[in-house]
Amino acid sequence: MASDPSSIFVVTTFVLSLLNLAPIGMVLAKQPCQFPAIFNFGDSNSDTGGLSAAFGQAPPPNGFSFFGHPAGRYTDGRLLIDFIAESIGLPYLSAFLDAVGTNFSHGANFATAGSTVRPQNTTLHQSGFSPISLDVQYYEFNDFQERSLAVRKRGGVYEALMPKEEHFSNALYTFDIGQNDLTAGYFSNMTTDEVRAFVPDVLNQFRTIIQYIYSQGGRYFWIHNTGPVGCLPYVMERIPVLAGQIDEHGCASPFNDVARFFNQGLRKTVEQLRKDLADAAITYVDVYSVKYSLISQGRKHGFKQPLRTCCGHGGKYNYNKEFGCGSKIKKHGKEVLVGAPCKDPSSAVIWDGVHFTQAANKFIFERIVDGSFSDPPAPLNMACYRN
Repeated sequence: MASDPSSIFVVTTFVLSLLNLAPIGMVLAKQPCQFPAIFNFGDSNSDTGGLSAAFGQAPPPNGFSFFGHPAGRYTDGRLLIDFIAESIGLPYLSAFLDAVGTNFSHGANFATAGSTVRPQNTTLHQSGFSPISLDVQYYEFNDFQERSLAVRKRGGVYEALMPKEEHFSNALYTFDIGQNDLTAGYFSNMTTDEVRAFVPDVLNQFRTIIQYIYSQGGRYFWIHNTGPVGCLPYVMERIPVLAGQIDEHGCASPFNDVARFFNQGLRKTVEQLRKDLADAAITYVDVYSVKYSLISQGRKHGFKQPLRTCCGHGGKYNYNKEFGCGSKIKKHGKEVLVGAPCKDPSSAVIWDGVHFTQAANKFIFERIVDGSFSDPPAPLNMACYRN
């Protein structure tokens, strides 16, 4: 039976249209982002040496699990920001305040341990909170952006150690800050209601900084919410709570409730920023959920005694604010290390009562890198696309 020429034409046209669509689809497919640099802002959760450079090095055994020596980080090894840099294919970030051996060609870290969003009216010695609040970190960034471009024009080693001008608009801007604003309130004897009351002001100040950075060319933002502070020994030891306020996993519910309140506000702040900043791609990352899951289900993931401090001395949680990680006391005329690390930090969640271990940080990173806990739900390597 002879074929119908019109049918052959229709089929041929359909097949050709499919072949033509294939390359179009490939062209339209999003390519992974190529971030040439990272500029980080935050507190000890992402400080790679800022506080150590300004106020004295984090003592051993900090850093011993990975670097083999203190490396400006308040943990036994790497932080989330280190794993982020590794994932993007960049070297670890040098602290802006560290003048020794720094290389800023791939970005800079403005975070310092103890930093808050709102400036504190106390010294580091008085309260333990850094004077380098988020607004100061922004001033440092502003100065760095202007001066680094001028210095780079000198050529030679200056050109090699400073970021290119276009890096500032193509970089990933990361934020992990807010935890200390909450604990600063608790430690100044505020009630949870009083702490909750100042959260909107904290978030307003945070939003302002994002707007400032956007006005200077920043476009890609990766923002972590704050963690479950009610699960950290340094909070639970210093601020007693009623037995009925401890949840089934041993965490203090009132403090975690306020952290969640902060995070709800932060999420709304990010949503508003997306509306206000037309060209910004802003990713909100729910690290709270991952950290709480790690603590509440630690044993299932191979972590033993998730609330117990690995490097500390005494007390219910092996934590004592007077004798922290690396502390020494005089015993029979000799210095004895009392703030010693546990035998296996890789099975511990909490490093020093305040910060997470490298193993915990790696666990958290592996769960957020694919976008499972992000809004929008895109992986880290796609964070340059506005959704």
